[in-house]
Amino acid sequence: MESFQKSILLPLILTASLPGLGFCYSITKGPDNATVLAGSEARFNCTVSAGWKVLIWLSKGSPVLTVINSQGSVETTDRFTSHNYTTGSEFTSELIIHNTQLSDSGRIECSIQQPSENNFAFLSVQVNGSLLIKNSTLTVKENQTIEIVCEAVGWAPAPDITWMTNDSFLDKSSYVNQQSPGSNGLHNALSTLTLTPTDSEVLTCLADIEALPSPQNATVTLIFDNSAAENDYSEDNRSTWVIVVAVVLSFLGVVLLIVIIVVAVRCCLKRRESTYQNEIRKVSAEKKKDGDVENGQRSGSENLGYIPEELWNTEQSPRLASLPPMFSKFAGPDDNLYITSVPKVRPQRRTDYLISPKKIRNVTLV
Repeated sequence: MESFQKSILLPLILTASLPGLGFCYSITKGPDNATVLAGSEARFNCTVSAGWKVLIWLSKGSPVLTVINSQGSVETTDRFTSHNYTTGSEFTSELIIHNTQLSDSGRIECSIQQPSENNFAFLSVQVNGSLLIKNSTLTVKENQTIEIVCEAVGWAPAPDITWMTNDSFLDKSSYVNQQSPGSNGLHNALSTLTLTPTDSEVLTCLADIEALPSPQNATVTLIFDNSAAENDYSEDNRSTWVIVVAVVLSFLGVVLLIVIIVVAVRCCLKRRESTYQNEIRKVSAEKKKDGDVENGQRSGSENLGYIPEELWNTEQSPRLASLPPMFSKFAGPDDNLYITSVPKVRPQRRTDYLISPKKIRNVTLV
């Protein structure tokens, strides 16, 4: 703080003494106007002739840096520094303002405590905000008019907005720009573009201020949808295909009906034939069964005691007494009955057994 006071008081003392000493020096080249983006550096040069003693830099009327010929620069803040150059008999002081802010905008003055012209310049600090288009891709149909909105927020000053398509600027009559104040001394802008696309294209919204080396931009891609004509063509094709499919299905239906009828007739014929064959087989099986029964009756076990009636009538009973004793279980006419053991052999058919003249037939089925 003391150094700042000294830098202020010293020029005042010198100012009071210089006219009496008769020194004559002046500013040969003053600072130039500067426009910078917020956050960057701003530089100003002031060149004075030989014989100068004190040079003071002022921002909007307030001293920010003092340069003394015998001591050099007296800096009071880190945001304001200087570089000094000597060329021949002239001295140049360069003021550097670091991290410029919107509030730094205003008059920058170089003072040597002598009446001089061209000893001041103006600093303009600008702010580039955001730029956006809500939809990055839009699909439009034939003969459809659309509106595209480009919005710039937080700028200082309000940007100049233009539109381009395929590297060509659009006529200003096709869009409308509106500006409105924002917060903290900033500005907003809105640009509305109205057009009727005829093809797919890329539209670019450009926002420009003096401090920008190139305009800030936002793009939107328009996709032209000519599906209306394609839909008409597809509808025609669809109708054609519907007719073709209807004809084909009708033909297939007739063919299928004929096939079903043929198959049904054949099935009926086969069923009748199968029924007839089953009847034949059934009859044959019954005949075969009857034949088997008859054969079984014929091939039954032979009844050895059977005597035909004809032979019974012609033969006489005395023959029964002539049975051989060895084949009989009974011993002759004697009263003594005894049982003899004979080997088990198949009996032979005899016609002279004494049995009842009654006709007996035994049949054994196998």
